[in-house]
Amino acid sequence: QVQLVESGGGLVQAGGSLRLSCVASGRTFSTYGMGWFRQAPGKEREFAAAISSGGTTYYADSVKGRFTISRDNAKYTVYLQMNSLKAEDTAVYYCADRTRFSAVGVTAAGRYDRWGQGTQVTDSS
Repeated sequence: QVQLVESGGGLVQAGGSLRLSCVASGRTFSTYGMGWFRQAPGKEREFAAAISSGGTTYYADSVKGRFTISRDNAKYTVYLQMNSLKAEDTAVYYCADRTRFSAVGVTAAGRYDRWGQGTQVTDSS
């Protein structure tokens, strides 16, 4: 059974950095795309970033230039490096996979297949 396990969340001051990790298990990681979504209290889950199996990256406008998504296929892991964090980045961050990945619907949560349990990122300012 496929599992996705996120880690790396925590308290961080505005302007600080965090790196989130998501380890996948259960199938061939290198063949499918991965995404990071986030959900703030009282808000809907929203797209943050995604990466295709070939390494093409996609970002929400709200995080572009501050967040970087990357993957290490040998480690079955996708990362989200978050720099210059803002108070509005406070949310639970989820990773998700998508076997039939394409640019179409890359921001749509419903297009992703499996989800992790989430990791909390909180502004401590």
